[in-house]
Amino acid sequence: MAILTLVQAVNDALHTEMRRNPDIVLLGEDVGKVGGVFRATDGLYHEFGAERVIDTPLCENGIVGTAIGMALYGLRPVAEIQFMDFIFPAYDQIVSELAKFRWRSGGHYSCPVVIRTPYGGGIKGGLYHSQSTEAYFCHTPGLKVVVPSTPSDTKGLLISAMRDDDPVLFMEPKRIYRSIKEEVPEGEYTVPLGRARVVREGRDVSIFAYGAMVHPVLEAAEAASKEGIESEVLDLRTLLPFDHDAILDSVTKTGRGVIVHEAPKTCGFGAEIAATIAEEALDSLKAPIVRVTGFDTPFPYTLESVYLPDAQRILDAIQRVAFY
Repeated sequence: MAILTLVQAVNDALHTEMRRNPDIVLLGEDVGKVGGVFRATDGLYHEFGAERVIDTPLCENGIVGTAIGMALYGLRPVAEIQFMDFIFPAYDQIVSELAKFRWRSGGHYSCPVVIRTPYGGGIKGGLYHSQSTEAYFCHTPGLKVVVPSTPSDTKGLLISAMRDDDPVLFMEPKRIYRSIKEEVPEGEYTVPLGRARVVREGRDVSIFAYGAMVHPVLEAAEAASKEGIESEVLDLRTLLPFDHDAILDSVTKTGRGVIVHEAPKTCGFGAEIAATIAEEALDSLKAPIVRVTGFDTPFPYTLESVYLPDAQRILDAIQRVAFY
């Protein structure tokens, strides 16, 4: 197996699936000759040519609108939005058109579009290059929302997304694009959408996270272990649909839940996980559910490290529920 970073796993997945399926086309700003602002599409233009790797104008609603038209005529487009912060000009295309085609056609038409976009903080990008706005899209029936945390999952989940007949928003944690390396299976390799992964077994506290936050969660879990608190860590991987059974199984076992994400707290995706636990596993709880999140402010530049949940904030939450 190859040793890849997360962004290299994205590139590998695109190469692998484009060789298998000639109907896959890429489009977005600078995805062609330049290879993307993060080099996620590097080399694809030279292998597959300008008809399948398309540089577009800086027009996000045009990128997604064009992808929708391509999908309805039999192609399987992968559209890149350069930063998730730039996705809002395409918001109407995504929620009003892309997400609704299967429903409005009574199941006669699917619209298999993958929208790839880097999200989140950690690169000193300031308020316009650091947002985590997954909750907006998780409120949209008809979409699937996927957030990997490791290179191997990135490749497997992205290939699964490209093979799915429903539209998928594929959010890539740019903070860890190059900071994590691991073995990634070569060739065709898939990870099913909609299933969480137990990253660490534990008996005392369940911690739910996704994307870049999985890594400080694991650091905090190891610190808690030295104090005799064994945390179970679940990487959600897919937010819409999320793995309902895995979440309930874990919190029923431990009786305690901590939810971690870097998006703002109010109406963040963690609220949906907390509500699900409260509705369906209340009798198993031994302590209140705690959320560790970003703050309800625009994303800061100089205070980025304060805004982002770190291992110490997560450890504090683990201790709070463990000793409640």
